[in-house]
Amino acid sequence: MSKQNLYQHDPAIAIITGACPHDCPDTCSWQVAVERQSGRAVDLWGHPHHPVTAGRLCAKVDRYLERTYHPERLTTPLRRVGPKGSGQFVPISWDEALGAIAARLQEIIATVGPEAVLPYFYAGTMGYLQGEGMAKRFFHRMGASQLARTICSEAGFEGYVATIGATEGLEPQAFAHARLILIWGSNTLTSNAHLWPFIQAARHQGARVIVIDPARTRTARAADEWIPIRPGTDGALALALMHVIVAEGLYDADYVARHTLGFDALAQRVAEWTPERAAELTGVPAERIRTLAREYATTRPAAIRINYGMQRHAGGGMAVRTIACLPALVGAWREVGGGIQLSSSGAFRHLDTTCLYRPDLLQGRTPRTINMNRLGDALSLDPAIRARAHYHPRPVDPVPTPAEAGPPVMALIVYNANPAAVCPDQEAVLRGLQREDLFTVVLEHFQTDTADYADYVLPATTQLEHWDLIKPYGHLYLALNRPAIEPVGQSLPNSEIFRRLAGAMGYREPCFAQGDEEILQELIAAQRHPRFATVTWEALLERGFVRLNLPEPYLPFAEGNFPTPSGKCEFYSQRLADAGYAPLPTYTPPAWQQQAAEQGDSTAHPPLTCISPPAHSFLNSTFVNVERLRRREGVPTLQIHPDDAAPRQVVDGAPVTVWNQRGRLTLRAVVTADIVPGTVLVPGIWWAKLSPDGRNVNQLTAQDEADMGAGATFYDVLVWVAPAVDLNPAAAEARGAMAVAG
Repeated sequence: MSKQNLYQHDPAIAIITGACPHDCPDTCSWQVAVERQSGRAVDLWGHPHHPVTAGRLCAKVDRYLERTYHPERLTTPLRRVGPKGSGQFVPISWDEALGAIAARLQEIIATVGPEAVLPYFYAGTMGYLQGEGMAKRFFHRMGASQLARTICSEAGFEGYVATIGATEGLEPQAFAHARLILIWGSNTLTSNAHLWPFIQAARHQGARVIVIDPARTRTARAADEWIPIRPGTDGALALALMHVIVAEGLYDADYVARHTLGFDALAQRVAEWTPERAAELTGVPAERIRTLAREYATTRPAAIRINYGMQRHAGGGMAVRTIACLPALVGAWREVGGGIQLSSSGAFRHLDTTCLYRPDLLQGRTPRTINMNRLGDALSLDPAIRARAHYHPRPVDPVPTPAEAGPPVMALIVYNANPAAVCPDQEAVLRGLQREDLFTVVLEHFQTDTADYADYVLPATTQLEHWDLIKPYGHLYLALNRPAIEPVGQSLPNSEIFRRLAGAMGYREPCFAQGDEEILQELIAAQRHPRFATVTWEALLERGFVRLNLPEPYLPFAEGNFPTPSGKCEFYSQRLADAGYAPLPTYTPPAWQQQAAEQGDSTAHPPLTCISPPAHSFLNSTFVNVERLRRREGVPTLQIHPDDAAPRQVVDGAPVTVWNQRGRLTLRAVVTADIVPGTVLVPGIWWAKLSPDGRNVNQLTAQDEADMGAGATFYDVLVWVAPAVDLNPAAAEARGAMAVAG
């Protein structure tokens, strides 16, 4: 019996439909059972009628009630009374908190200017309203610095859009019709679990599933084949695949002629990329590259699933651009189950958010934009360092001088994010957060690493307690979240907190008086594009989710019609050329490859490449404090190949020290052949305060930017590894050198 059937006839229970807000492509629709008398949620499950959720939730969100009713949930505003970082606070009233925050912000604006205020936010919720809605109105009215949200997917999006025109592609249901599925740089069972049933349906019909990844992930173990690849070399593999496809005449000449641009130039480019050349870079044998190219080109339909991890390196944007050329080259877009998926968010690109975000409140001002990856730089008082934090995503964009850096950040407002844990170059971020002259306000559910550095912490509601509208990036169903319970304690929705802050600041525009339902109804009513013809407020209230007005099945590019300037899949991109990039697919090596080549054999134990994908039980830094999930993960670990462990005297299960020029931490070694040699894997993202070492992997990551979009480079890190008995990095390296020499 389904849970819906279990509760729907119980007069003591109300069933409320909502949607998961977290940073996941699945964007599940859920139902919540609420006791009518007590108002308490007693159960939660995946909506049985949602075509993608199909009645199931992931292991993380299945514990969402534990998170909502967690004993450490913040339920009252807090004011800091101890040193920054100590986590010492006292409860205060909302009026006291809002009055003090508004007074300090007004003082900073009057003396330094509104750009001295920086909002910092990301995907703690993916909802339009609680994510950015009222907050954007507030900061637009203020004229605060703006934030470039680059930390996750920006490089890959830029590369994909340059080729295809928008982040559109296969919807998950189409994978069930594929005969060959390449899961390339995606751990589907951890980060996209609701795609897996469609992949399994394809396998039951005889499809073959191949995973291309530096690690034998859960997904790779469940697939038909794992092709190990060195991190950041995916672009070289894609070029070699195209080399074989073109050289052997396996491309779809008709589709290429009608629906692509620049094939002749592409053919010349890939002629240079023999499988032997790519094998040296990728570690994938040349013969396997040849057979993979033939399998992909001759199997119909063929689907590719790529994800964000593959673009978190110095050549990430170009790697995604290059892989995105493959479906058009072989005509895979013609058929149901053929094509590629990075994200479905581009399918929603016509959604008009003007009435929600109210850019008119800027009144013609153009505040500086800070790259969120460079928060450590942004919080510096040195203008030369602060200038590096300005967002300049393309080669043709001017790099600000120190004189153009703008005022120091004097106020940081953090919501839907935990930068002390998730930002690169953790030590630089913490130095900034420790500044006594930095006024920090954090909206949160829990006392996170970041909240420990706040001057004021404001308790926010969870998804069970507020209205929102959620846009997915893994399917085509817009979802409405209805509040199922009253706010826990004195917590308030983000929208209400910024509404009250606006009032305390003296902002009297009518938009700050709108209620949440009114805002969402206005947003839905404002849509004019035909894709939203099916999306009405009434339909959302009735069902909880509505599919975009697109055909079923949806073949976005079967007849071309790419949303590029040419209307074709652009093997050659003038838009890229104008932005200062190479107009044709090419190989931009990861930084680790360049750095390792420069170092040569200068050390007895060469550095290893470190990647840090999500732990299976966490979602970024969310759920780390749910004890059941943290127990499931155990302790922070480092996976290392036996060939790398033995010369370093690293033993399975023993502590190891991992370090580079930015920081150091201690982890438990997992010696395994499930990682390519020369690479270590550190699952993230642990809260530092909940890690035995008091640090996490972002001690090691850099604020460096990828080749496109100023994206993050979390998986492009060189580290040294040694047994943890040597806590001094220099001593550890010397000990390793002596061991090798002896």
